[in-house]
Amino acid sequence: MREEKAQKFGLQYQMLVGFVVGLTFGLIANATAGDAAWVSFLTTYVTGPIGQLFLRLLFMLVIPLLFSALVVGIAEMGDVGALKRVGLRTLAFTVIVSGIAVVLALAFTNLIQPGAGVDPVLANQLLADAREGAGAILSGQADKPQGVNAVLALVPNNVIAAAADNDILAVMVFALIFGIGLLITDSKPAQVLQNSIEGIFHVSMRLISLIIRFAPIAIACFMFNLASVFGWELLVRLGAYVAVVLLALGTHMFIVYPLVLKLAGGVSPIAFFRNSQEAIVMAFSTASSNATLPTALRVAETRLKLPPRVARFVLTIGATANQNGTAIFEGVTVLFLAQFFGVELSLGQQTLVLLVCILGGIGTAGVPAGSLPVVALILGMIGVPPEGIGLVLGVDRFLDMCRTSLNVTGDLVCATVVSRGEPHEGEREDRIPGVPPKPV
Repeated sequence: MREEKAQKFGLQYQMLVGFVVGLTFGLIANATAGDAAWVSFLTTYVTGPIGQLFLRLLFMLVIPLLFSALVVGIAEMGDVGALKRVGLRTLAFTVIVSGIAVVLALAFTNLIQPGAGVDPVLANQLLADAREGAGAILSGQADKPQGVNAVLALVPNNVIAAAADNDILAVMVFALIFGIGLLITDSKPAQVLQNSIEGIFHVSMRLISLIIRFAPIAIACFMFNLASVFGWELLVRLGAYVAVVLLALGTHMFIVYPLVLKLAGGVSPIAFFRNSQEAIVMAFSTASSNATLPTALRVAETRLKLPPRVARFVLTIGATANQNGTAIFEGVTVLFLAQFFGVELSLGQQTLVLLVCILGGIGTAGVPAGSLPVVALILGMIGVPPEGIGLVLGVDRFLDMCRTSLNVTGDLVCATVVSRGEPHEGEREDRIPGVPPKPV
């Protein structure tokens, strides 16, 4: 009975309660106490440190999580033959369509400016306080290379130093190269190493799932700190932010995907969406690409009539490597918070955000709130206080459901496009529909 009650009052509802509690008390403090000493004491010695501890725990795990997810995702593509044909087509689709997704996100956010117009005095005050509190996490981000040196820095000469400096792009490039190395190395020790890295991924996922349980408390602290400074203006900005995220997601779902299906897949978009609705609804309900994978596999084989071999390969990889909705969410969120805190981003910095969001979409875990560590890390890279994620966590569950629906739809679109021209012959008859293939 207790377990049933706990499931009914799940983490998403606890996060919502934390959001409302922190926002309510923050608004009361803003309206009644203003700059009172007790408010300053509370934010400095209670709510601030609690939020910082939550962020530090996430930062502690983000490097091993992204590294292991990328390495295993590339290594599990199979043999070199599969990589040359199905693998490269899948990778090309993922990079191109994810790139379109992030460009849409940046374009809409720059056009509508949902986070702009905040009182610069208050924004700078909060920004300065947050930077001081996150100094240990963000140290070393100011002296990043520029121009040609920035391109060369993508390939680290010391991956351990890159990880220590939170140089996420360099770590991701190393992970991609290392994953390709595992893919083309056919030996028993290499397989053992791949299994070990996959173990790191599972351990990191488990630890993050435990840390996320404390998110409601952290959200309450974040929202109290923000609402006590910004007051009612915070609600207006949040509404605009949600609208921009939904606009970008809707444009990608109902304009980009139909064009890709028609032009690259040679299928009717209407028929595709009609046959895929079961998987889309499941994704919206669970907010998890991984949890939706069995349903997506069954839909691909029985409804979309895709070759099982290709469908299983593309959808299994796509559950963690093809997340257009996550890329959109990360792009809009980063730019929204940069606008909110008055951090001007140059074209080069926005290009950096674009690249990290594309790679982050590949390496982000396909579970609820899986993009949270990536967003926090990108914020630190561009000089926006990671505490700003407290602004969006309260509405993240609904947005997570929406972007997961886009993620799963994108996986099915990818499987449809990659399957074009692939034969159905040669498939084993003893397969179990809806069950992902065992690792090679």
